[in-house]
Amino acid sequence: MAKESGDPAGDPTRDVLVRMRSALPQLQPAEHRVADVVLRDPAAAAHLSITELAQRADTSVATVARFSHSVGFGGYPQLRLALAGAAARESALGATTREPPADLNEAHTTEDIVAGIVHHEVRALQETAEHLDLAALDAAVAAVAQAARVEIFGVQSSGLVATDLQYKLIRAGRVAFCWTEFHAAMTSAVLLGEGDVAIGISHSGSTQDVVETLAAAQHSGATTIAITNYSGSPIVKYADIVLTTAARETAFRSGALASRTAQLAVVDFLFVGVARTSLEATTEALSRTHEAVRDATPMKRRKTAAKRKK
Repeated sequence: MAKESGDPAGDPTRDVLVRMRSALPQLQPAEHRVADVVLRDPAAAAHLSITELAQRADTSVATVARFSHSVGFGGYPQLRLALAGAAARESALGATTREPPADLNEAHTTEDIVAGIVHHEVRALQETAEHLDLAALDAAVAAVAQAARVEIFGVQSSGLVATDLQYKLIRAGRVAFCWTEFHAAMTSAVLLGEGDVAIGISHSGSTQDVVETLAAAQHSGATTIAITNYSGSPIVKYADIVLTTAARETAFRSGALASRTAQLAVVDFLFVGVARTSLEATTEALSRTHEAVRDATPMKRRKTAAKRKK
């Protein structure tokens, strides 16, 4: 199966900030410093000359020029124009008054905290939807819908998302397993084969437990799917299909709410797409599982009820 990517080949000016965040794992340290300066304040960066930006990032003019090419532009002038447009859009959406949740401190009020978190979670959902490769999503839906079994790998906060997807697929009558511990995940991955699907979920795309497990699943012949925020991260190498999120997160607050919200949205896109491929069977399965849970009576209650009858 051909690899699909969440990195659109269209005009890079439309999604320059998302594109820049997605490219972070591929950048050299000096280029990474340039990205940090730009992402911290796109509006201010748009007004800097190439020399001024190089000084702010403690690097050379050549590095800034190379950075411009790395994120899809012909040169720094084109990047500045794109940043100006992105800053205008951010301002229209209220971003200039909403600091990232990672930067909140004791000086902020409860209102500031609520407004900041809501803003960045909403933007994570909006940018994920805008940037998601729909062809890759269709390929993922088709693979999962036809799979004999689906194995899902994730740890820590991504493990919660993996568990959510497993529950959804099981309730829809699919054979699905979730593994959040490396040894169990690897044991399962090496037993997969053609006709099976393995899904690795990692915001950074560099979580070694998930990367190695997905690599083992691919080597075993399974179709592999990666859900990650970074299209250039290590996990992509072992994914036949890549679904990218577009959450804004920092190293200080790894595993933040916005990344998990974006991952859950992609999981929902995937699940609903799979459900639509066999709507009648899925609807029946969902109904039966709902009734089973609703009508289930704990054993203790059954024993109590039996005693009362006596």
